[in-house]
Amino acid sequence: MSKLYAGLAAAAVVGMVGGLFAYAQLAGSDDRFAQCRAGAVGGDIGGPFTLVNGDGQTVTEKDVITKPSLVYFGYTFCPDVCPLDNARNAEAVDILEERGFDVTPVFISIDPERDTPDVVRDFAANHHPKMIGLTGSPEQVKAASQAYKTYFRKQNSEDPDYYLVDHSTFTYLVLPETGFVDFFKRDETAEQMADRTACFLSD
Repeated sequence: MSKLYAGLAAAAVVGMVGGLFAYAQLAGSDDRFAQCRAGAVGGDIGGPFTLVNGDGQTVTEKDVITKPSLVYFGYTFCPDVCPLDNARNAEAVDILEERGFDVTPVFISIDPERDTPDVVRDFAANHHPKMIGLTGSPEQVKAASQAYKTYFRKQNSEDPDYYLVDHSTFTYLVLPETGFVDFFKRDETAEQMADRTACFLSD
């Protein structure tokens, strides 16, 4: 990631986290999940989206978030970050299943030019049999990204087929009836994710 884009991404992340903290302070004791969170979170994150699944079918959040879900925005050409993050998310799902919790890992591409439905389907299947891979038109992907306050920017490249995409790397915990409830950073382990997710599902 270039220094310029890294700085922009960091600024976007700091702004989002700051907004989350401020919202949580205003929310006060109304947060029934407060004991489950690693820090103060809240705010207008998540919501409706329209995307395309691995079978080429147009789906909405109501079709996708039918169970507690770990939602990640990335791209399949990502050289290391996305595969590692999604492998960790898949491991967290397996740990949760061992504890009796049914959680769905969701991968949303922010690179619709290369990530066709077939590509995201295969990427998801290679990580976990329950993982749902989603893509869409550039407009659909942008709208979903904005809903979850994520950051992404395509890097300049002379080769139109070979380029990298700078992006934020949070994983979002989303519940069917509640919506977004928490997020996980890259440095959190699968075990830590499972512990916190289980807290929300045991509430």
